[in-house]
Amino acid sequence: MNRDQLAAFLRSRRDRITPLEVGLPAGERRRAPGLRRQEVAQLAGMSVDYYIRLEQGRGPHPSRQVLNALARALMLSQDERAHLFHLAGQPPDRPARRGDVPGPIRHLIGYLEEVPAYVLDAAYNVLAWNPLGEALLGDLAGLPPHRRNIIRRVFAAQDMADLLGDEDRSAFARVSVADLRAAAGRYPDDPEIQALVAEMLALSPEFAELWHLHEVGVRRSQRKRVTHPVVGTIDLVCQMLPVPDREDLHLVLYTAEPGSPAHRALRELRELTLSS
Repeated sequence: MNRDQLAAFLRSRRDRITPLEVGLPAGERRRAPGLRRQEVAQLAGMSVDYYIRLEQGRGPHPSRQVLNALARALMLSQDERAHLFHLAGQPPDRPARRGDVPGPIRHLIGYLEEVPAYVLDAAYNVLAWNPLGEALLGDLAGLPPHRRNIIRRVFAAQDMADLLGDEDRSAFARVSVADLRAAAGRYPDDPEIQALVAEMLALSPEFAELWHLHEVGVRRSQRKRVTHPVVGTIDLVCQMLPVPDREDLHLVLYTAEPGSPAHRALRELRELTLSS
């Protein structure tokens, strides 16, 4: 816990908020436009003495409940709130996982006409995709939701082996399991991840062997050689980009060097999707 930095941060956030912004009367004889210490304490539901000690750098370690109350009282943004928790020596609360995909992300993947794209959650469910992403991965819309899961397609179906080939599929399987274990650590109480791991342990000796290696690694970028049934072999770079403010979601993009055979193959695949 960095008491001095925490104290300075609290003072700076208090000074920027006017009473009217939090529904308090402005009153008279204010030496500064910001809130008074007792007003912050009142808004956060704590004693004035406790808050004063925090601002003076001599307070105890605040609990998560206290930090959440301060974040609300001081109208902190998500980034500021995370910073407050870090200064207090506490990891920020992780946002709850939700099945929805933010509208701007759906719009974005729709605009990417020459880039296969889809949105993946922490349990490896494909939640949204663009036409080129579906053309690359196969008929996603025609699958029931539980089958739109990359882990199940890797370990319990043949289609990923057909798409990637044995060597690339094995490498992808290993990094995917390491990434799933990292997600299980981030969300230890997530029933969907727990159920997926239990299912794969029962169904796939390969998954069980990789899972018991206890490898942990967040997927970010990986080269893939995809064998498409119509346009043939395509050498692509798979990028995993975190969705802002939704760490349970990733935007997955398949890119190719402009003018390369892979780029031409993607354009051909796009033309096929437009004509179908």
